[in-house]
Amino acid sequence: MIFLPNPLVVPVGLIIGILVAAPVGPVNILCIQRAIARGMWGGVAAGLGAVLGDGLIAFSAAMGVGAISGVVTYYRTAIQLVGGVVLIVFGWRLYATAPNLEAPEANGASAGGLRSYLWDVPKTFFLTVTNPGAVLGLFAIFGGISTFVEVRGPVEALLMVAAVMAGSLSWWVGLSYAVARLRSRLSLERLGLINRIAGLALVVFGAVLIGEIGYHWLSGKAEFAAALWSVLQPAGG
Repeated sequence: MIFLPNPLVVPVGLIIGILVAAPVGPVNILCIQRAIARGMWGGVAAGLGAVLGDGLIAFSAAMGVGAISGVVTYYRTAIQLVGGVVLIVFGWRLYATAPNLEAPEANGASAGGLRSYLWDVPKTFFLTVTNPGAVLGLFAIFGGISTFVEVRGPVEALLMVAAVMAGSLSWWVGLSYAVARLRSRLSLERLGLINRIAGLALVVFGAVLIGEIGYHWLSGKAEFAAALWSVLQPAGG
């Protein structure tokens, strides 16, 4: 009997990939900055790390590796703290970086010259997999789609993962192409302003992540103090 995969698996996976990649966040900001400074392939290289990160998370979710979701939940504070610190470091370095409009032709930034930008791949991969919200969100999405798109076995699971990665990649390629079309209108002064804005945005994202940890810590202390006070108050009164 010939196995025919569910025809909805691929289109749904493509939509998921785009929806996961599209929200404005640290990776989008870094991709836009790279596409402006380096051209289309610079932006694609920055987005490629996110594609790989989304693929890894999607693979774990599609295979039903619930333990990963549990680990992310259990160590969320530590993961969020590391991600926040990394964002602040990236943001500050970008803020302090001297503007430079690299010419794609001079740097060989064609398909063959993409390797000159590959250092951005592990950066955005790390930013993707250290974002607890993105990881848990993708797991939640996969749990939700199972109600109307049945994934039957490893073949359809792999098809879904490949479709998610393809959708994510299409977003980064489209975004990089659109932004790269505007780079000819930019001067070094404007690029310097973009670097500073992008750097500050990354620092703010990192500060928000760390601030959320501090907020929950203080809230926990306040709840503990209130509970302790409620216990001691009758004895003192």
